[in-house]
Amino acid sequence: MTIGTTADRRVRARRLMPVLVLLLALPACAGRPTGVLLPVAAGVTAPGTSQVEMLVVTNRKSAGAPGELFSGERGAAVSYTHLAVSIPPDATRAAGTVQWPKALPGNPATDFVALRADPLARKDVPAWTGRALKQSRKRQVLVFVHGFNNRFEDAVFRFAQIVHDSGAEVVPVLFTWPSRGSVLAYGYDRESTNFSRNGLETLLRDLAKDPKVGEITVLAHSMGNWLALESLRQMAIRDGRVAAKIRNVMLAAPDVDMDLARAAFHDMGKDRPRLTLMVSGDDRALAVSRLVWGDSVRLGAIDPNQEPYRSELERENIGILNLTGVQSGDSLNHGKFASSEVVALLGKRLADGQPISDSHVGLGDKLVQTAAGAASTVATGAALAVAAPVAILDPQTRETYGQHLSNVGHGVTDTVGSTVDLAGAPMRAVTGTPE
Repeated sequence: MTIGTTADRRVRARRLMPVLVLLLALPACAGRPTGVLLPVAAGVTAPGTSQVEMLVVTNRKSAGAPGELFSGERGAAVSYTHLAVSIPPDATRAAGTVQWPKALPGNPATDFVALRADPLARKDVPAWTGRALKQSRKRQVLVFVHGFNNRFEDAVFRFAQIVHDSGAEVVPVLFTWPSRGSVLAYGYDRESTNFSRNGLETLLRDLAKDPKVGEITVLAHSMGNWLALESLRQMAIRDGRVAAKIRNVMLAAPDVDMDLARAAFHDMGKDRPRLTLMVSGDDRALAVSRLVWGDSVRLGAIDPNQEPYRSELERENIGILNLTGVQSGDSLNHGKFASSEVVALLGKRLADGQPISDSHVGLGDKLVQTAAGAASTVATGAALAVAAPVAILDPQTRETYGQHLSNVGHGVTDTVGSTVDLAGAPMRAVTGTPE
């Protein structure tokens, strides 16, 4: 989809060129170490730490390196892993954040570290789930689907943080799909969500068939919403409905075409789960994206107080959670769904079995005017221009930015074509994880 005239695109690109010059003048910054999921030695603990045990399900390719476990490439099969993550004492960390090790091995007193990473066979998952469900009064399972620009370890530590800070008595299950963890790999990541639909659908069906599981909640963020909606839609088409045990689906900043979202809601049928749309009107990263490029309407970018969306949301019985008034440690206000206030709210509502919407929480009386989740359609060259402000904040983006820039040459001023989503990347500048 071509946005604007060639002259308009060149003007926009020229305006961003000073940012590129500033970026290239910045010194290189050391990134965080690789292999952070290599379990620390047995007995290496610290007083006051907490532990989150989760089932990790992925169709990523094995990394073949200790502590990395899985890469961003697509694998030929679905793998299952029992992971245990140690979280530093609450007195030494800010809720809503992830503390990454600065060197290996990590220090449990100050860092998120892995305690175990044991492969499982699919046939052994029900036994693992049964043991874990003994700690949950309502036999609840929370399935998390991350968004764009997430490495395997990003997804693991972020989910551990959400589970810990929510305080919810749930069995955590992470579905992590093949994402290359690069702000410039939007196209690859988007196709990876399509590649992953059967894997997530199979996981949800397996959990729903387990007689020990009482209730399933799905939490998806950004691009992960497309994967979640497509998997649920497939299930409804195959089975006649979404499994009854899947009670709640929370759509945080969904990067989903509005027309495709409508089709998914329709195909899931009347007996679909309760849907909650999380929006925020002060997402600065997406404001920059919208100023530079346009795109088809995204579900996460609608104004739910305006028609036709207001009537549609009411008709479809979709709840709205307005996060505009929520304070976040993220200066760009994109990762609010993982903030301490929001995850505490989610935990309480999950425990009480109540819907999650503005009608039940004091997060504001008005629905937002704009929301998170839009993706921008831009060329590789123009994507570099858009990514430049992100790279200034994000050391990991800076590490590879120069290589990308040299491959593009002068194309930044006259090409438009591929797609980049700024939604996830800025999170690393504040919390150490993209989305």
